This record gives sequence, C-alpha cells and structure tokens, in this order.
Amino acid sequence: MEWFFVALAIIIVIVILWAIAQYNRLITLRNLVQEAWRQIDVELQRRHDLIPNLVETVKGYAKHERETLEAVIQARSVAVEPGSSHAQQAKQENVLSQALGRLFALAENYPDLKANQNFLELQRELADTEDRLAASRRIYNANVRSMNTKVETFPTSVVAGMFSITREDYFEVQDAAVRQTPNVQF
Repeated sequence: MEWFFVALAIIIVIVILWAIAQYNRLITLRNLVQEAWRQIDVELQRRHDLIPNLVETVKGYAKHERETLEAVIQARSVAVEPGSSHAQQAKQENVLSQALGRLFALAENYPDLKANQNFLELQRELADTEDRLAASRRIYNANVRSMNTKVETFPTSVVAGMFSITREDYFEVQDAAVRQTPNVQF
C-alpha cells in the first residue's frame, strides 16, 4: 500500500511540474507577442511622425487637393489615439494606408512635386518604414500563431484556461483592394 502512495505522489509531482512548465511557456509566448506588438508600435510612431512633413510638402504643390490631404491628416489623427485594441489599431492603420495611397496617387499629377528632393526623401523614408512595418507584422503574427496554438491545443489549453490566458488577435489587412491581384497591362 505504501508503494501506491509513493507512486501517486510521484505522478502528482510530475503533473505539477508539467503544469508549471506549460504555464511558463505560455507566459513566454505572451511576452513575445507583446514585444512584437511594441515593435509594430515603434514603426507606426515613425510612420505617424513622417506623415505631417509629407502632407506639408504636398500642400505647397497641390493646394486644391484639400480633400485628400485632410483625409490623410484625419486618418493619422485617429491612428495615433491611444487606448485602441490591437484589432482596432490594425483597422485604423489600414485606413491610414489607404489615405496615403491616395496621396501618392495624387502626387503623380504634379511633376514638380515628384521631382522635389524633400518629397522624394520623405517618400523613401515612408517606404522604408512600411517595409519595416511589414516585417514587424510578420514577426508579430508568427508569435500570435505560436501563442494561439499553445492556448488552443490540449492539454496546454487546460493550463491556459486555469490562468485565463486567451488567444491573441492577428494583425490583418482589412482592405480588399490590397488583397486583389494587380492588373498589369503593357
């Protein structure tokens, strides 16, 4: 009978050690997701800082294109508001991306603007920032995938449920136009 209690104690210790290891892994994954989100935040802030300079440069050349410029400024104002969830911020950033796309399309109508060094430099910096943002989003989404897989698969899901560790949201493109294949004509 004594060996039964020893075996039971060993099994309980193993289960407790396993639960602790799974909990620690979930916390590590949650911290990786949060770190990845902070990197996105850094790149978004850089993007938000570049936009006013870009708008001011364009204003001098495209004075009668007020609606497009105001749309960019409004989208930026909404995007920089604190307190948004990851999903809300992703939607706000998608609106800003669309407004910036219209701004760059507008610039095509002004050859002098396209040749302006300040505009070209801002456009290049914004393109670099967009590339870094895309890389940060990929890292974030990879971390979210790992986290969600752990949270949803058994038996780790039991530990996640015990400690209220939940799924994270992916950073997704909401704009249907971005998802479409471009039409190329020669």
